[in-house]
Amino acid sequence: MKQLYIPEGYSSPLPVYEMQCAIDFIKNNFQRQLGDALNLVRVSAPLFVTEDSGLNDDLNGVERPVSFDIPAAGKEAQVVHSLAKWKRMALKKYAFRMGSGLYTDMNAIRRDEEMDNLHSVYVDQWDWEKVIARKDRNIDYLISTAQRIVDVICNVNESLQWKYQNLGIRLSRNMAVITSQELEDMYPDKEPWERENLFLEEHKTALIMKIGGNLKSGKPHDGRAPDYDDWELNGDIMFWNEVLGRAFEVSSMGIRVDSKSLDKQLKLAGCEDRRKLPFHKMLLADKLPLTIGGGIGQSRLCMLMIGTAHIGEVQASVWNDENMEICEEHGITLL
Repeated sequence: MKQLYIPEGYSSPLPVYEMQCAIDFIKNNFQRQLGDALNLVRVSAPLFVTEDSGLNDDLNGVERPVSFDIPAAGKEAQVVHSLAKWKRMALKKYAFRMGSGLYTDMNAIRRDEEMDNLHSVYVDQWDWEKVIARKDRNIDYLISTAQRIVDVICNVNESLQWKYQNLGIRLSRNMAVITSQELEDMYPDKEPWERENLFLEEHKTALIMKIGGNLKSGKPHDGRAPDYDDWELNGDIMFWNEVLGRAFEVSSMGIRVDSKSLDKQLKLAGCEDRRKLPFHKMLLADKLPLTIGGGIGQSRLCMLMIGTAHIGEVQASVWNDENMEICEEHGITLL
């Protein structure tokens, strides 16, 4: 289990009722502004998909999905880990046009997630996806889209700080851009999370790009499934979290694989067997739109803007005894 960290002298920034009001304010304002900034329409999304569809995200390849049978349909289903692949299918099915896209509330169960300040078995995200032209499959388009998201986050945070003037979180719009290899070159003797901390402490807001493939060290910066993000055209949006004193990821995003990059990444990841799945067949045959998309953590965003030390202060879930005991000792209310 990861180590739980309680900042010295920490107390919850808001009483429980006001915390719920602040969460409501953030979520309502953020999703509306995100839709406006990226030209997205809200759609309904599934809580589960069939096991044989190939639509579930396998994350790092070791996490076990929550599975169950549906006798009336004669199928096995899995609670989604994310909607990365489903969204792309939905854009085609719902006939979205170039330059338009969708966003949705994504709720997931990640049963093997370890518990600490930032992690829970319950995941809540705004998942979004947008149809793009082939000419937009480049780093500049990725960066400009990430900057739009950062601007929306900062807009909502400024409104929140005005509404709740006892909160003191300030976020920077100045997004530094760096690749995972450049980060490794800067700090070759550090672990990836240590590199992120060092870089974000200095720059406060950053897009760390090109995550998934092996670096010169022979190891990836972080794990990425081979069949949604193009590892050369993706990135994580991160802020410096003053309360926790660490780099804080709020979004993983990227320009998605086309048939060429999917073919390459399936080989590199040793996942050739996926070629026979319906989603992958369509993508390899160029029958799905080219897209950019990502996930933005709802509870993560609320933690960052309100200034809480534990994700359980803004999200109802199940916690282990150690988390509950330590938090109770320090006057932290877990929902």
